[in-house]
Amino acid sequence: MLWTANQFIRKFSSTAIYYQNKLRLALIGQSLFGQEVYNNLRKEGHKIVGVFTVPDKDGKADPLAVAAEKDGTPVFKFPRWRVKGKSIPEVVEAYKSVGAELNVLPFCTQFIPMDVIDSPKNGSIIYHPSILPRHRGASAINWTLIHGDKKAGFSVFWADDGLDTGPILLQRVCDVEPNDTVDTLYNRFLFPEGIKAMVEAVQLIADGKAPHIGQPEDGATYEGIQKKENAKICWDSSAQAIHNWIRGHDKVPGAWTLINEQIVTLYGSSLLDGPVPPGQPVSIEGASKPGLVTKNGLVLFGNDGKMLTIRNLQSEDGKMIPASKYFSKDDSTTLELTEQEKAVESEIRNIWKGILGNVPVIENTTDFFKSGAASMDVVRLVEELKQKCEGLELQNEDVYMATTFEEFIQMVVRKLRGEDKEELVIDYASLNFNNMTVKMPYQCFINGQFVDADNGKTYDTINPTDGSVICKVAYCSVADVDKAVVAAKDAFENGEWGKMNARDRGRILYRLADLMEEHQEELATIEAIDSGAVYTLALKTHVGMSVQTFRYFAGWCDKIQGSTIPINQARPNRNLTFTKKEPLGVCAIVIPWNYPLMMLAWKSAACLAAGNTLVLKPAQVTPLTALKFAELAVKAGLPKGVINILPGSGGLVGQRLSEHPDIRKLGFTGSTPIGKQIMKSCAVSNLKKVSLELGGKSPLIIFNDCDLDKAVRMGMGAVYFNKGENCIAAGRLFVEESIHDEFVTRVVEEIKKMRIGDPLDRSTDHGPQNHQAHLEKLLEYCETGVKEGATLVYGGRKVQRPGYFMEPTVFTNVEDHMYLAEEESFGPIMVISKFKDGDIDGVLRRANNTEYGLASGVFTKDISKAMYVSEKLDAGTVFINTYNKTDVAAPFGGFKQSGFGKDLGEEALHEYLRTKAVTVEY
Repeated sequence: MLWTANQFIRKFSSTAIYYQNKLRLALIGQSLFGQEVYNNLRKEGHKIVGVFTVPDKDGKADPLAVAAEKDGTPVFKFPRWRVKGKSIPEVVEAYKSVGAELNVLPFCTQFIPMDVIDSPKNGSIIYHPSILPRHRGASAINWTLIHGDKKAGFSVFWADDGLDTGPILLQRVCDVEPNDTVDTLYNRFLFPEGIKAMVEAVQLIADGKAPHIGQPEDGATYEGIQKKENAKICWDSSAQAIHNWIRGHDKVPGAWTLINEQIVTLYGSSLLDGPVPPGQPVSIEGASKPGLVTKNGLVLFGNDGKMLTIRNLQSEDGKMIPASKYFSKDDSTTLELTEQEKAVESEIRNIWKGILGNVPVIENTTDFFKSGAASMDVVRLVEELKQKCEGLELQNEDVYMATTFEEFIQMVVRKLRGEDKEELVIDYASLNFNNMTVKMPYQCFINGQFVDADNGKTYDTINPTDGSVICKVAYCSVADVDKAVVAAKDAFENGEWGKMNARDRGRILYRLADLMEEHQEELATIEAIDSGAVYTLALKTHVGMSVQTFRYFAGWCDKIQGSTIPINQARPNRNLTFTKKEPLGVCAIVIPWNYPLMMLAWKSAACLAAGNTLVLKPAQVTPLTALKFAELAVKAGLPKGVINILPGSGGLVGQRLSEHPDIRKLGFTGSTPIGKQIMKSCAVSNLKKVSLELGGKSPLIIFNDCDLDKAVRMGMGAVYFNKGENCIAAGRLFVEESIHDEFVTRVVEEIKKMRIGDPLDRSTDHGPQNHQAHLEKLLEYCETGVKEGATLVYGGRKVQRPGYFMEPTVFTNVEDHMYLAEEESFGPIMVISKFKDGDIDGVLRRANNTEYGLASGVFTKDISKAMYVSEKLDAGTVFINTYNKTDVAAPFGGFKQSGFGKDLGEEALHEYLRTKAVTVEY
């Protein structure tokens, strides 16, 4: 009845495109790919008149059959279509009974006779995982990799008696990444894009627009599936050729070699750049030099001296192990199962029994492969388990690593408990500080691993308390930036993060916040020794606000919404316009040294909540909390490539990030001159989106009707908080004439009470400046102030002790033309100017007479005056009778040359999102 109604609509409505030019289809094939093609063709309005698939195996139907039977579509399960080259009459008769206008063959593994292929008026189309005619045959995609082709793809072609020699209907092409395997190509491109292409091909046929492009013989190759004995690795080859051979045979039949006179199959190959890593040598027959078992796998060498790494090894008995554990003994303990896990064990035992039909009882010692299982059984086991256990992340290689039932159950339970996460190998710098052993990663963090810089270079990060070296840190290069961007791009486009449910993304960020809180003492200690922050302040603000920031943005993940918009069109208005908020892609973040962890959190939490991936460069002088953060991010479950941390030079790493064509957004906090350079590079490279939080000279106006006790206390905090290394520090105080002298006297009295010393001492109020060069700059700043005629009331000198300590300083009689009045010190220097009593507009003109506009403040008991002043102050933030009171929910950012864009609050999310408008006519 529905089909009849559709014909009626087709006849009388020229705008109902959905119902036009649809076909009656027969689907011949199997697998999940066939199921998805079936579902999508039905969604497009085509009528599936019959599904022809394979018989049930051990009582379980093929996925295509399952979907069709659920919909009531006629399903036929023929074990074969012909015998000795001749069609089986009853099979052909059953096929012709459905009256198909086109045969669609997605991943069909059976030989279909030509009287079936040619039967429909539109013939038959087939999906082939190759750019025909470059590679033909069932193993075409394997040979794409073995030959080192730079392009891969698939073809949809018209079937003929040559099986894969018929005319081309359409083709799709993708780049082959350096470490692609059959699986990665399939998951990234061949499967999702293949489904779309099959549907598009059918519609082209329905519309009479499908081409028939003849295949030339020139350039055509046919190479069959390799036999195992022919898959042995030839070591007299380059590393690239060996890598191609291994990944081209991954997983069938598997490339192999002799290691210590034993046949070992190699899986998971990737090319390796940089210096030779440390490892334990292992003898490989025929190789020019021994392999190395390292923390990241088995390193092998080509005859050109270049390297590749192997992730997994499989012995002749079918057992697979991580290559990094080749010399390790299996010392894993047996898990005690809960009642719920025992129920899962029972379900899995039934699945094994269904697959291993010849095994009467599945014992704990039953070996999957020794009981007759083949590679297709591995796929079936994995897919069945994924259906039974929601959220279980199981790969084919997991089955090869746990071949007995007991091993398999233990492995599945560990995965369900979250204990299976790939071990993160970290070389720590371990030091005793603050009555604890602080463990600090010091390598760069790229694609989920801590690795040395590409060029092997390091630099010293210094403890400002005494000038000692904390540890050597990786000094990243342009090559490291490029690797990190590739990893972030892949994680966004192909990885789990880009496909993840927003609520699950939020759950990971909540977990990350919890881990940061669990490690808050260690993080605060690292912050104190690396940046000079007073420990108690680091604990409360540097770390505490970072935790709050991640919790706040974790809550936003599933609340990012678009909107529907009424548009003005001809009547009747059959239009729907809506907006979608989408992540940008790969984002770069460059952070300063004054709040290393907090600035990371302010930017990266919003970036990740929006669904982006990121490459972050910490300040060269304060890299350690960012690298510790990377460790916690892995523990929280962030997939590899989502975050990448690159310590090193701003002029090198930061510049490359601003120029990189695959980065879509750069968030920067730092000086105005560097911000201008970054903005220029971002514009010239690819017009990437930019947000900048730059310099400040924040005015604080103190009127004579204020609460003077509060004004003194908070005025000092406005200047000396975090040693004055504070982007919104009050760069200039305007104090009304009648209270000026008393204010200055009381400030100096309070300064004298401040305790200057070791930031790890709980009684310390004032720690060291961040680094030597900054201390020297501050001392020059004070010398300039004195030379210009300002009055140095207190301080202005280095504290006579080891480290980079500076006395809290006060200048008065600062006139508007002076250097101190115009330039930011970014240190513990209070710059005070007086103004005449009652001259509100005059002091506002002076306060706004700067190219900066980050923050500002006013102290007065007169609410009308306070609101008037707040309205006139030209700054992104105004504090009234308080200062430094930022909150994760309140947007933060400057005006004028203090930059643009916001951190924190809902507005920060929009810095990392784009708006897409969609209009549908129906």
